[in-house]
Amino acid sequence: MLAYLVGTLVEKSPLEVVVDVGGVGYAASVTASTHQQLPPLGERVKLFTYLHLREDALALYGFATEEEREMFKLLLTASGVGPKTAQTILSGMNASELREAVIANDLRALTNLSGVGKKTAERIMVDLRDKITKLNFKSSPALPVQSETQQARSDAYSALLALGYPKPVAEKALRAAIAESPNAKVDELIKLALRHAQA
Repeated sequence: MLAYLVGTLVEKSPLEVVVDVGGVGYAASVTASTHQQLPPLGERVKLFTYLHLREDALALYGFATEEEREMFKLLLTASGVGPKTAQTILSGMNASELREAVIANDLRALTNLSGVGKKTAERIMVDLRDKITKLNFKSSPALPVQSETQQARSDAYSALLALGYPKPVAEKALRAAIAESPNAKVDELIKLALRHAQA
């Protein structure tokens, strides 16, 4: 099984990423939680992975933490829960929140999620309650602690999105700004990126 990927983030969307590992692009489905933690395009990233085997295809799923991956695998053991449903659930709540909901038998927390009906929620509660209490989560983030430069780039990207620029425009402008001044601080990066975005 592919345990994790370490490489360059070359594509990302709310549902899928592509990581270049030694010249090979690996496409992986991701949860909303993992997507929010991704660095800007062109940055190095590490994702924990799960390879799902079907009769007609292979599907790769990527996660920001081992905790999220283990919860995903646990969800798949519940009756009637497939990868898409598991991904939907973990996009609506993080692994710790799901663990607490199952232990507390909080059906509403699950049924409030789009695409999760009462029967599915009940099956998850029944099938996972004993397993989930035995699951020991390790704190092991997939995405490395950001350096000052990486943090500046991340903050600049967030600022561009907050200003209303579409993601493709923000990413392109930020790449151009980084190429112009690789070690720029966040304020300078934003100014440079704005200039490129408006060009």
